[in-house]
Amino acid sequence: MQIHRATSPFGRRTLSLAQIASQSIAKTRPTTRAFPKWEIYQALCTARARLGISERALAVLNALLTFHPETTLSGEAIIVFPSNEQLSRRAHGMPASTLRRHLAILVEAGLIIRRDSPNGKRYARRGRGGSIELAYGFDLAPLLARADEFIRLATQVEDAARSLKLARERITICRRDISKMIAVAQRELMAENPAEEQSQIWLDLHALYRDLIEGMPRRATLEQLEMLADQLSTLADDILNRLELQIKTAQVSTIESSNERHIQKSNPESLLDSEPVTPTRLDAEPTPASRTAALGSSYTLGTVLQACPGILDYTRNGIANWRDFLSATTLARSILRISPSAWEEAQTVMGEAQAAVIIACIVQRAANINSAGGYLRSLTRKAEAGQLSLGPILMAQIHTREPQKPRA
Repeated sequence: MQIHRATSPFGRRTLSLAQIASQSIAKTRPTTRAFPKWEIYQALCTARARLGISERALAVLNALLTFHPETTLSGEAIIVFPSNEQLSRRAHGMPASTLRRHLAILVEAGLIIRRDSPNGKRYARRGRGGSIELAYGFDLAPLLARADEFIRLATQVEDAARSLKLARERITICRRDISKMIAVAQRELMAENPAEEQSQIWLDLHALYRDLIEGMPRRATLEQLEMLADQLSTLADDILNRLELQIKTAQVSTIESSNERHIQKSNPESLLDSEPVTPTRLDAEPTPASRTAALGSSYTLGTVLQACPGILDYTRNGIANWRDFLSATTLARSILRISPSAWEEAQTVMGEAQAAVIIACIVQRAANINSAGGYLRSLTRKAEAGQLSLGPILMAQIHTREPQKPRA
């Protein structure tokens, strides 16, 4: 005799397409496969948010699984048939109305199937040998059929949680390092060298740090946290490089002073002490060669801003001098995710000022560049080989932005 398995619920409960789909999936389970039932349950607990299941529904599923005598779910019939009273007892005294609601949630989620008897009661019919021939209750077959799906979802949730934790740890470490490095710079270096431009550099770096932290949403996504971690890491590396450079400079000065060697300034005007550039001075005469020489060409700050106005988007109060320009490129490097090693290599080959101008050029052409860090390394190699001329690059960008004059 062929046995027809019930597919529709008893009484006023309606049958949905989702329930039919769940029954269809349950039929696809391999008849020879067995899977630990508690491993499936743990995966469901981990991925419950992805499946839209509450903790109370999982508590009911836990109670249902305890009525299955085996530790594994196999391809054979896996129908459990406890009464509501028995289920309520194993679900820690859950009220009957709550129990029925969460059973319905498990059915709609496709985790169990109702196999209702003609009168709606749950029971099993046994054969002459005492084995169960036909059972009415809750079929756990979907758990076995979808076991791989649940394991995959749980793995994704765990990986996302791990990545989120790592990103937050990176942010915490970077915040601690940045704040303490800026503090030591203000406490020790600025005390020894209270020059106005040096003080302003560290104030600008601190302002940049605060802008990055305060600009992050309160409930940031993983992508936002990873971006902030990268930006803070770049900023921390830049601050550390500045501190190490100042320490080395101080050590060299001490050694030379002890040997009573006289050092004569060959560059009377510091890069950071250049005069403010206003729109009316964009076409002014070039400043001294010591400040404007760049890989065989010369340029003023006004020329750079005229060729690369996009760098102004990385400042709060505009760019009035080279110090402001360097602060803007520091933020730009962080936003463009240029690695500290690529920046350090560029500084070694070109010098800080020229490398910063290259950053401004990259900002201006960012829409056409896939990897800012890779592009910077490429330009650095050209500069090292003597094949890069910065002046013509700036002029070309200026001419590109100028409207074409009509021919006579």
